[in-house]
Amino acid sequence: MTRTGLTDSHCHLDHFSDEEMPEILARTRQAGVDGLVTIGTRLSRADQQKKLATLDTPDLRVWCTIGTHPDHVDEEVLPDAAELAAMADDPRVVGIGESGLDYFHGQPDIRPRQHDSFRVHIDAARRTGLPLVIHTREADDDTLGILRDETARNGAFPFLIHCFSSGPDLARGALELGGYISFSGIATFNRAQSVRDVAKDVPDDRLLVETDSPYLAPVPRRGKRNEPGYVAYTARMLAELRGMEDAAFAEMTTRNFSRLFSRAV
Repeated sequence: MTRTGLTDSHCHLDHFSDEEMPEILARTRQAGVDGLVTIGTRLSRADQQKKLATLDTPDLRVWCTIGTHPDHVDEEVLPDAAELAAMADDPRVVGIGESGLDYFHGQPDIRPRQHDSFRVHIDAARRTGLPLVIHTREADDDTLGILRDETARNGAFPFLIHCFSSGPDLARGALELGGYISFSGIATFNRAQSVRDVAKDVPDDRLLVETDSPYLAPVPRRGKRNEPGYVAYTARMLAELRGMEDAAFAEMTTRNFSRLFSRAV
């Protein structure tokens, strides 16, 4: 199918029950979304993500990523990059991650393991050609430092900074390395003007949109449980911010998604 709707590039379907899933997916399609990616946070549960991707239908495409979130590196076995790449050899898997650095939750003694895990995921992304979905929180300098170091030593690789809530330095650095940037409901929050300032300046061909559901519901749903269909609220705000019509914004961001997540066909 030729997709003309929005794509939720980052959600967590594993946080919803089997019983409520049909209604959530129906609301997602009704909101004008025709593609979504459910994101892996524990490599040990990769099979669960792949199973969720079987919810794929002709009018709502569903894909997944596999990897270990930095919050869980002390609870998961650190994989070999070749092993991770082999696990991703599945048409349902369109990306690696989410991985990265989280200094808000991660105590200092865990950070070296976060760094090691981040580099393994980068290696797997390079081996497979699949984009790495990056989580970074209160770790801008080290995130950018690792991205630059890995690129300089071993070459470029595709990546996406998801749920962007950082400063302009990380945005500029990521874009210089060829990365993409995705914005969540945070961009709609009253106190997130700095995020909106970054969103306004990201080049047209590097911008994606997401929910990170069930977290971070956008205005006017803030405080409620988020779901993939709510990406339409964030998209509408970003379109207005950038002086675009809703349909043109949806087409642009879905085109960007398809370019980055090239297995998602």
